[in-house]
Amino acid sequence: IFIMWIMNIAFSASTDTNVQIASVNVSNAVKKSLDGVKHISTKGYKTEYAAKKALKDKKADAVLVYKGKEKYKLTYANTDTSKTALTRQAVKSTLKQVQIQELLQNLKKAQQQANRLPDQYQNNSQSDMSEANLNQTKQTNIQQTTFDISEDYIYGNKDTTFFTKMVPILMGFFVFFFVFLISGMALLKERTTGTLDRLLATPVKRSDIVFGYILSYGAVAALQTTIIVLSTVWLLKLKVLGSMIDVILVNILFALVALSFGLLLSTLAQSEFQMMQFIPIIIVPQVFFSGIIPLDSMANWIQSMGKFLPLYYAGHALSEIVLQGTSILNLESDLFVLLIFLSILTVLNIV
Repeated sequence: IFIMWIMNIAFSASTDTNVQIASVNVSNAVKKSLDGVKHISTKGYKTEYAAKKALKDKKADAVLVYKGKEKYKLTYANTDTSKTALTRQAVKSTLKQVQIQELLQNLKKAQQQANRLPDQYQNNSQSDMSEANLNQTKQTNIQQTTFDISEDYIYGNKDTTFFTKMVPILMGFFVFFFVFLISGMALLKERTTGTLDRLLATPVKRSDIVFGYILSYGAVAALQTTIIVLSTVWLLKLKVLGSMIDVILVNILFALVALSFGLLLSTLAQSEFQMMQFIPIIIVPQVFFSGIIPLDSMANWIQSMGKFLPLYYAGHALSEIVLQGTSILNLESDLFVLLIFLSILTVLNIV
C-alpha cells in the first residue's frame, strides 16, 4: 500500500518540459516567435560569453547566436534530451516561420512597386520586362529564406538518450542497494546466532563493534563501489565530464551511509525475513525521490520529503560531476549532508 501510494504521487506529477533559451544578436521577430511557443522562453544577452556562462550556471538550457548572413549557432546543454529535442524543433520551426513571413512581406512590397510603374511602361513589352523583374525579385527573396544552423553540445552528442540523465543516479542507487543489503544481513546473522551477545559480555565497547563493522565492511563496500562505477562507465560507454576519482569518492561516501543504514535497520529486525521487508520501504522512496523524476514538478511537501533521503544528495552530486563536469570541491553542500547522515546513523548504531 505504501509503495503504490508513492508511485501514485511520483507518476501523477506534471511532466511538462520548460526550456530557457539564451539569445545573442537574434532579431526581435525571432525572439517574439520563440516566446510564443508553449514551454519556451528566451532571454537576450549582449555577448556569447555571457550566454555561455548562463548555460554553465544552469540559467539557460540552450544558447542561440546569430552569426550573420542567415547563419545561426545553437548550443545545447544536453543534460536533458527532452529539452534538447524541444529546443531543436522550436528553433527550426520558428526560423522557418519568421523567414516565410519576411518573404511574404518582401513579395508584397515588390508587387506594390510593380504596380506603381508609370503608364508608359505598361505596354506589352515593358509589362513582360516588369514581370520578369518581379519574378527575379521573388526568386532572390526565396533564396534569402534559406538559413544555416550549426549545432553544438556541452554534454554528449545528438545520439545521447534520456537514459544518460538517469545513469549517475542509478549508479548511486545500486551502490546503496547492495551495500545496504550485505551490511544489514551481516550484523543480523551475528545477532541471531548469539555471537553479538557473547561479544557484548566482554570489555569490548559498543562503539568498537560498530566501528569495526564499518571499517571491515567499508573496505568491501569501497571495492564493490569501485567495480560498479567502472563497469557502469565502461559497459554503458558513459561520458564523464568531471573526474572519475570524484565519482568514485562520492560513491564510496554514499556506500558508507548505506552501510550505517543497513547496520541500524538490522537491529530492528528479528529475522532475515523481516530484514527483507525493510528493503522496499527504504529503497523505493530513494528511487522515486532521488531526482530520476524531477522533484520540482511535484508538490512542495513531496520535494521536502526527497531532501530527507541520502540518495537525493548523492544523485545530485554524481549528476553534477558526470553531466556538468563540476569538481567535488564545489559540491561541499551535498557532501556535508551525506557526512551528517553518516554521523547520525553511526551514533544511532552505537546507542
